[in-house]
Amino acid sequence: MSDTVQDGLWSALPAPALILDGDDTIVAANPAAESFLNLSSRAIVARPVWDVIAIDTPPEAALARARAQGATLVVNDAEMRLAWANPVAVTVHVAPYGAEAGQMLMLVTPYDAAGRLESRGARPSTAKSAIGMADMLAHEIKNPLAGITGAAQLLSMSLSEEDRELTDLIVAESRRIVALLDHVEQFGDVRPPVRRPVNLHDVLDRAKKSALLGVAADMRMTESYDPSLPDAHGDADQLLQVVLNLIKNAAEAATGGSGTITLRSYFDHGMRLRDGEGVPRAVPLQIEVEDDGPGLPEDIAGDVFAPFVSGRENGTGLGLALANKIITAHEGLIGVVSAPGRTVFRLSLPVAPRETKGSE
Repeated sequence: MSDTVQDGLWSALPAPALILDGDDTIVAANPAAESFLNLSSRAIVARPVWDVIAIDTPPEAALARARAQGATLVVNDAEMRLAWANPVAVTVHVAPYGAEAGQMLMLVTPYDAAGRLESRGARPSTAKSAIGMADMLAHEIKNPLAGITGAAQLLSMSLSEEDRELTDLIVAESRRIVALLDHVEQFGDVRPPVRRPVNLHDVLDRAKKSALLGVAADMRMTESYDPSLPDAHGDADQLLQVVLNLIKNAAEAATGGSGTITLRSYFDHGMRLRDGEGVPRAVPLQIEVEDDGPGLPEDIAGDVFAPFVSGRENGTGLGLALANKIITAHEGLIGVVSAPGRTVFRLSLPVAPRETKGSE
């Protein structure tokens, strides 16, 4: 990746970010950090990090161990004191960064009382910064995708009909990713999902076929569907994205790279979700993605749908946050129950209104 792209990513990071040297001195601060701390980069750089990041229990010893082991450190639910505002709850992520020995990248994610990402300061909002970063990444990703699609189409010309199913899948999935990236580039429009009657079993079958050729190729997948399940009111592509993400998480969590994933559907008459005014709303259509892996790490089990929270090394912590955002936009609910040997993610969705049912 070019220096220009790296500089752009650093400036566009929506979370306050700092780079630390081997003795915990700050060597760089991004614009979001300047905004959140209400300090200029000149006032931040060259200072000990714990003089600038004033949290209730500074984890100096844990950070030293993470640096020595080349590991990632996550501090959840820390209280950070600010000179210009009341204390705020934050999650702090620290990970090895760059080629220089001992250098670490620190991300600080602040939350308000409801658990939402805070946006403070007089500088351009973090939302606008996120949009700028998303636009740039979408452009960078779409170029190689076009080459992959073209190569698959050329390859299909010399293959048998059976083998062409694989190249057709490559082309179809590449085009679906491009469509998703188009939505990312248009993120600033904050447009709702295009909701129509959706057969959830079609969504599950598409996700299963795609996963078995890719992320879950070594997994055993079973299904238990309610054949009488009515159509959901949703965006099929967005729901497919959520289910694929849940299958991917299950496959990556599998012990020894293999295990069983179960896709399940059923109708729950009593499942209701209260809206912002306390009015109950029925979400009776249930989808479950269950795996027999080791379960979620206890230290993140309660925060898996928050941005930048990940139980995997090098994980972005954005997949489940995006799934939560999509299901919320569908006026639904996403939840998880996890224990060693059984983790179940459940989606609860509304039924398509009667007046919208029928062929398009």
